[in-house]
Amino acid sequence: MRLLPRQTAPDWHNRPFTPALGQFIVPNCNSRRAVLLGALAAPFAMNGTPARAQTAYPTRQVRLVVPFPPAGATDILSRELARQLSERLKQPVVVENRPGAGGALGSDLVAKSAPDGYTIQMATSSTHSIGPSLNPKIPYDARSDFTPIAHVANSANVLLVAPNVAARSVADLITLLKAKPGQYNYGSSGNGTIVHLTGELFKSMTGTFVVHIPYRGTALVIPDMVSGQIHLLFDNIASALPHLRDGRVKALAVTSLTRSTLLPDLPTVADTVPGFDSTTWFGVFGPKGMPAEATARLNTEINTILQTPVFIERLKTLGYDAAGGTPAQFAQVVVTDTFKWAKLIKERRITSE
Repeated sequence: MRLLPRQTAPDWHNRPFTPALGQFIVPNCNSRRAVLLGALAAPFAMNGTPARAQTAYPTRQVRLVVPFPPAGATDILSRELARQLSERLKQPVVVENRPGAGGALGSDLVAKSAPDGYTIQMATSSTHSIGPSLNPKIPYDARSDFTPIAHVANSANVLLVAPNVAARSVADLITLLKAKPGQYNYGSSGNGTIVHLTGELFKSMTGTFVVHIPYRGTALVIPDMVSGQIHLLFDNIASALPHLRDGRVKALAVTSLTRSTLLPDLPTVADTVPGFDSTTWFGVFGPKGMPAEATARLNTEINTILQTPVFIERLKTLGYDAAGGTPAQFAQVVVTDTFKWAKLIKERRITSE
């Protein structure tokens, strides 16, 4: 008897069993050949087509949701990443802006999307670390409703002081603030923003009292700093650079644990205040339950992109440092960051109002 080629059964692990398709009729025959033919027919009956190997991810367009408006720092970073991901995945990666509620609207959309790897998002500290602690009514669970994919970049702030502040170092500044509690102030881009929280972290770790003055963006703070009405500002490095170059304000230190490649001559706040660290992270998430194959492919390609000189230089112009690593390492970054800000928000009774 001529043996038929051996067949490999398809993987039905994630597919519902359908009795109508799963059952097939074996002819009323006792021959071993008839039974064998019937068994081999099962995959064909289930699929309706010959059994084939699963097509590798992705097979169509991928949507990268940015939960902030176009032309912002997060949007620019996302579009650069999407362009290079498209080239590596051989499928379009299209950026879709879904701003609103401090990033909560776009994040909620992704959390509730089909977990097939074709809807992902560029998340930040605001959407997944700070926002959930500030707003208990946020419509998603930042830890359980998402699949971490890749840590893309970090961005530190820089401590700026007005021309009329007689401080040449962080140590000088702390001395001034302690000598005159409540007589100095700091501006921010609004209640609950990373700029606001960085100021509160500084006050908490230095034991100083500085008055918070919220604005609708740090660009609005600079003119009042130049005139001496606002004394301090923890601004994003990229947006602060033009003002530093023209000498309108002074920079004392960066807020990351290590020095910035954009301002390599500046010390860190941590050099004077051990452990001080205020960094905004950016990373890619998908909905909970994404296929492991899709997660692994995206993580591999993003890490490869993060090691290319062109992308690294592009990040520097935006004020970012490339990150990278495994999904598990990225998840730990988010957990640690969330704990830090949640503790500060509770202790300082910070609200977004």
